Amino acid sequence: MKPVLQSREFPAAGKDQVGGKAWCLARISGQGISIPKTWCVPCAVYQDFISQTRLRDRIFLEINRKPFEQMRWEEIWDIALRIRNLFLTTPLPPEIRKDLADLIGSYCGEKPVAVRSSAPGEDGSAASFAGLHESFINISGTDDILKHIRLVWASLYSDAALLYRKKLGLDIHTSRMAVVIQELIPSDRSGIFFGVNPSDAGESLLEAVYGLNQALVDGDIAPDRWHLRRSSGRIIRHESPVRDRCAVTVPGGVAFTDLSPHQAGTPPLKDGEVRQVWETGKQLETLFDRPQDVEWTFLGDRLIILQSRPITSTGFTDTDEKRAWYLTLHRSYENLQALHEKITRDLIPEMIAEAERLGRQALADLSAEDLCREIEERQKIYDHWVSVYWADFIPFAHGIRLFGQVYNDAVTPEDPYEFMALLEKTGLKSMERNQLLEELAEMIRSDADLRNRLENDLAPGPDHPFTRLLDTFIARFGDLSCTTGSGSECQYGAPAVIRLLMEFARRPAAGTKKSGSPHQRDTAVLKEQYMAGFPAHRRKFAQDLLHLGRESYRLRDDDNIHLGRIESRLFEAVQEGRRRLGDPATEEKDREMLARFPALSAAPAAPKQPEAPAADETAARRWYRSRQIVGQPAGPGIATGTARLVKTPQDLLSFKQGEILVCQGVDPNMTFVIPLASAVVEERGGMLIHGAIIAREYGLPCITGAPRAMQLIQDGTRITVDGYLGIITSHTKGL
Repeated sequence: MKPVLQSREFPAAGKDQVGGKAWCLARISGQGISIPKTWCVPCAVYQDFISQTRLRDRIFLEINRKPFEQMRWEEIWDIALRIRNLFLTTPLPPEIRKDLADLIGSYCGEKPVAVRSSAPGEDGSAASFAGLHESFINISGTDDILKHIRLVWASLYSDAALLYRKKLGLDIHTSRMAVVIQELIPSDRSGIFFGVNPSDAGESLLEAVYGLNQALVDGDIAPDRWHLRRSSGRIIRHESPVRDRCAVTVPGGVAFTDLSPHQAGTPPLKDGEVRQVWETGKQLETLFDRPQDVEWTFLGDRLIILQSRPITSTGFTDTDEKRAWYLTLHRSYENLQALHEKITRDLIPEMIAEAERLGRQALADLSAEDLCREIEERQKIYDHWVSVYWADFIPFAHGIRLFGQVYNDAVTPEDPYEFMALLEKTGLKSMERNQLLEELAEMIRSDADLRNRLENDLAPGPDHPFTRLLDTFIARFGDLSCTTGSGSECQYGAPAVIRLLMEFARRPAAGTKKSGSPHQRDTAVLKEQYMAGFPAHRRKFAQDLLHLGRESYRLRDDDNIHLGRIESRLFEAVQEGRRRLGDPATEEKDREMLARFPALSAAPAAPKQPEAPAADETAARRWYRSRQIVGQPAGPGIATGTARLVKTPQDLLSFKQGEILVCQGVDPNMTFVIPLASAVVEERGGMLIHGAIIAREYGLPCITGAPRAMQLIQDGTRITVDGYLGIITSHTKGL
C-alpha cells in the first residue's frame, strides 16, 4: 500500500486503513459535493513507525505506570505530554521518511494544508470522538507536514482520548491512526451545520463566522446563529453576535484580524447561502442515513465541505460528569488571555477585598441573631468563590500545559519537562508566606530572651516586634493548618504557629532554590533556545505565551491562598458562635438561638481522613521484597531521611527539620512545611500539583504519583528519595 493515498484511492484501501474522516470525505466527493484536495497517510504507516522504533513498548509503559482509575487530571496531562514528546523526539525511520516525503512533496509542494486525525471508528455512527484528536491548520513544507503527522499520531494518546480510553477501546496493541492532509481553503466565510439542534429535535442549527473555522471551534469568536425548521429549512430566527474580528492565515499559523465596518454590520451568510448549506446538510444526512455535524466553508460563492460526521451528542453514553468537565479545561491561547485578564483584573482583587472586608467585621460586637446571619452570609460567599475557583482558576492552569506543548514543539527537548525551568521563580504567595515565617524564625534565633520565653509558653507583649509581625502574618495567611476546601475546622491560633516557628528556628536560615546543580539548565539559555524556535514574526507570540505560562504557574498556587483566606473568615464566625455557646455569661435566649443554628449545633467536624484503597497484596509483596516504590520524578535530587506520613493538616504542625514529607497530596495551604523537609513524596501525580511546584522552588527531591506510598511506607522509617529516577527506597530490612 502506498504511504500517501489520494482521495480516489480511499475506497479501495478500506475504512480500516484510511479511518472515518477520510472515508466520509471520499463518499461525499463521490456525490459531486465539493471537498478540498485530500490525501491520507494510512494506518499501516503509523503501525510501521511505532513498531520499527520500539515506540509501542515505551507508550505501553507510560499508560500502565499506574491504574488509570486512580489518576487525577494532572497525571493524565503528564502522561499525554510525555507520549507527545516521544513522538516528537523519535525520528521517522529513513525508509518510511523517504517514502512519505517523496509523495507529500509531489502532491502538496509548498501549498498550505490542514493535517487532521482520521482514526478508524472516528466520525462513525456509534461515536464521533469530536475534539479528542488534534488537527493543525496552515502547515506547509514537507518537513513541517511530517512533524505534524507525528503529532496527529500522538493525539491518539491525548489527555482527552486517555480519559475515554475504555469507550474508545484504546489499546496500544490494537489502536491505529490514519492522517488526512487537506488543501487549505482560504475561507471567506465558514461554520458548522447541525442537522439536528441538540436542544430542539424539530430544528437544524447553522453557525457561521467570517474567515477560518478554527476561531469558532475554539470558542474564541461568537458566531452568527440561524435556527432552521428541520423539515423545510425555513429560517425560524437569526441571532447576531458582536462581530469585530476573524481568524486568517499568516505565515506559520493563524491570527486574528479586525473586520471591516461593512463585515461587522453584515451577517456572514445571505438567506440563499443559509438555504444552500441546509440543503447540502440534508443531502449528507441522506447519504449517511443519520443527521450530520458538518464543517463547511465558502470560497467566493462555492460551498466546500471540510468534514462531516454523524451527530452523536458527546459521542458517548457515559454519565460521568467529571470527564465531561475535564474536557472543558482545554482552552485556546486567546481564551486563556481573556481568562487571565478576568482573574487578575477582577477576581483576585475581589477575593482580597472580600477577605479584608470580612476581617474588619467585629464579630464579638454582633448580637446572636446578627452573628447567625453573618455565618450564613459568609457560607454563601465562600461557596460562591469555590464555584469561581472551579469555573475559572482551574481551567487557567491549562496555560502551563499549553506553554509546555508549544515549547516542546519548538525545541523538541529530550526532557519533556525542561520548560518548567522557565516558569519557576514567579513570586508565589506560598513563597512570600514562607519568607515571612523565616523572618519570624530569625527573630527567635537572634533573640535568646524571646526564644526562652516562647519555649516556656510565655508570649511577648502586644507591642513586641515579634507579636506585631506574627499578628500581621496571621491576618494575611491565617494560622497555617487550614486545608482549602476541606470543609473542616481549621483554626488553631497563634500557639500553633509559634510551635512551628520554634522548629524553623532550630535550623540555619533557609534559602530558596539550591544553585549550581549540573542537572539544572541556565534559564537564559533555555529562553534563547525557545525563542529561536520561532520565526521573527512569531516571536512576540512566543514571548506572550511564556508570560501567560508563568502567570498560570503562579496562580496555580496563589488562587488557593486567596480562597483559604475567605474560608478562614467563615471559620472565624463559626468559632465565635461556638465560643458564646460555651460561655456561661451568654444570655439564655441567645444560647437557645445559637444552639438551634445548624452550623453551631453540630460538633466540630473531624478532618476528613483519606479513603484507604483496597489492599493490594501484590504491591505489598513487591515492596517487601525490593523495598522500592516507583513513581514519577517531579523534582531532581537525592535525599535520605525519616519518613513522616501526613494524613491531616494537624500532622504538619509537629513536622521536624529534615524529615521526608509523605502524603496523598500537599494542599497549597500546607506548603509552609516544605522548607523543613528534605524531600517530598506524594501519592497523587503530576508536575502541576502544589507540592511539586513548591518542592522545585526549594530545589528539593520530589516524587509524585507514588502508588500506595501511604500504605507501604511506615511512619518513622528511614527512606531515600531519588527525584531523578522517581524511586523511593526503604532502609528497613525485612519489611
